[in-house]
Amino acid sequence: MKTSTKRTLLAAAISSASLLTAMPSYAEGEFTANASATSNYIWRGLTQTTNEAAVQGGIDYAHESGFYAGTWASNVNYGAGDVYSYEHDMYFGFAGESDGIAYDFGYLYYNYDDEANFDFAELYGSVGMGGFSLTVYLLAHTEADEPETMDFGFAQASYTSLDYSTEILNGTELGFHVGYHEGDFAEAFNGVEGYLDYGVSIAKDGFSFAITGTDLDDMGGDDEFDNDAVKFTVAYSVDFEL
Repeated sequence: MKTSTKRTLLAAAISSASLLTAMPSYAEGEFTANASATSNYIWRGLTQTTNEAAVQGGIDYAHESGFYAGTWASNVNYGAGDVYSYEHDMYFGFAGESDGIAYDFGYLYYNYDDEANFDFAELYGSVGMGGFSLTVYLLAHTEADEPETMDFGFAQASYTSLDYSTEILNGTELGFHVGYHEGDFAEAFNGVEGYLDYGVSIAKDGFSFAITGTDLDDMGGDDEFDNDAVKFTVAYSVDFEL
C-alpha cells in the first residue's frame, strides 16, 4: 500500500519503510508523481516481497476543495510459484482540517494479477490532532471466492491503527505506530489470523529507516516470510511536480 495522499493515511500502516507542480492547474487542482525504492515492502507489519526489495511509484491529483485521487503500483512476491507479481492501487477521498482536527475519508481498491482473483477494496477514515492520528479501514468488497466457513462481507475485516509523529533535529521526522488486523478476509489474504503490528521510523529528505514487528508466533520450518521477526527497512522516495 502506498503512502502519499494515500501516503497521509497508509503511512500509518508503515506500508513500506517510509513511515512517513509544474503542470498548469486543472480545475484549481494539481498533479504530482512519486517514486521510491525500499529494501522490503512492509504492509501492516507483513512483508509483501518475501523480504526482498521493491520499486514503487504513483500519480496523485489534489483539489483545493479537499478532494484527491490517485494511483500507485509496486512489485510484490508471496513465494515461489505464486501468481502475484504486482499490486496496483486506485483511490479517491476527501481530506481537510477543522478546528485543529484533521480528517481523511476515502475508498481504496487493490488490484493484483488476474490469475490471483483476489482484488479487494476498503473504505477508510482517519482523524488526527497534533501528532496523533487514528485510522480505521473496513473491507468494502472483494472478487475472491468466499469459503463456506468464512465471511467476506462488508466490514467483516478491518485494520485499525494509532500513530504519532513529531519533528526532531532540524526536520527529521520520528514516527510511532501500532495497528491491529482482523477478520476472515484478512486471514485468507495474509495467511495468518488476527494480529498486532507495531513500528518506529525516522525519515528526512526522502530517506527513511523503519523497525517493524508483529505479535505473530514463529511459524517454524522453512518460513520465507519470517513475519514473526523484527524487520529493519531502508527506503528512499522522491516527489515530482507535473
